[in-house]
Amino acid sequence: MNKNWQELVTYQPRVMKLLANSIQKQRLAHAYLFEGKKGTGKKDAGILLAKSFFCENLQTYEPCDNCKNCRRIDSGNHPDVHIVEPDGLSIKKGQIQALQEEFSKSGVESNKKLYMIIHADKMTVNAANSLLKFLEEPNANTIAILITEQYHKILNTILSRCQLLSFHPLQPIAIQETLEKSGVAKHIAALVSQLTNDLNAALDLTKDDWFAQARLKVIKLYEVLITRKGQAPLYIHTEWMNHFHDKDKQDTGLDLLLYLYKDVLSIQIGNEENIIYHDIVQQIKQHALQMTQRSVTEKITSILEAKKRLHANVNPQLLMEQLVLTLQEG
Repeated sequence: MNKNWQELVTYQPRVMKLLANSIQKQRLAHAYLFEGKKGTGKKDAGILLAKSFFCENLQTYEPCDNCKNCRRIDSGNHPDVHIVEPDGLSIKKGQIQALQEEFSKSGVESNKKLYMIIHADKMTVNAANSLLKFLEEPNANTIAILITEQYHKILNTILSRCQLLSFHPLQPIAIQETLEKSGVAKHIAALVSQLTNDLNAALDLTKDDWFAQARLKVIKLYEVLITRKGQAPLYIHTEWMNHFHDKDKQDTGLDLLLYLYKDVLSIQIGNEENIIYHDIVQQIKQHALQMTQRSVTEKITSILEAKKRLHANVNPQLLMEQLVLTLQEG
């Protein structure tokens, strides 16, 4: 589902303000390069710009979302809006040439045309050179939108012909609020928003059974560490390693444990609004009274150290056994 203008303003206020001003003043650039990490709203912004460009009932700068043009752009079948994506691993010269042929014809419904190239950094050298010729002689009513997560891979000659708009990673609070609005429980939304700044990936995590189980196993380990200290190595052997059985999953498990100890520290220093594990906050408050700030800070440091060692290819089971022995102390 495509985002509306106000939603994107929440995530990318600077970019959307620049586009709004350009639309209102009728000073849209011939070519834009939208760059930023995955999940930051680049394609959504491109679709919105296309709708504003073609909208029959434009409201200052926002598309109406109701006219024939808006609806067809939303459904992906407007004859004068073309989206090019990699064919396999790259965007090939033939794809750019087909686009140029399409644009050499007059617009099907008006003299306007817009094209969007997704993963523009994946153009072959020949494709990029073909596009360059295209960008050097822009038609008055043609807009190009290039989208990339790796703008350092784009040819300088192409960069120099585009207006660069940088999309910043989404803030955790923006992701959390969006997830809560879509019905995700607060304690899950708060946790997921710390793990990724890609809204789509965050939504996927909230529906992932493995992740739901992982969270429960981390809480259980934390409880074992506090109430049944001697049993933590056994817990790692019998339950932890079966669930967190590869490096990426181990890394996620360590992150989830890290946020739990950060919650203890947040309570101790009076930052209760930063709590992530809302559903067990009473337990965390009790534990916060039983530990010194120094001890909690040392535990956080131990987990961060374990994350580093995990990426240095230390045996995961050995690493976890050593970590829980350290966390049991103090």
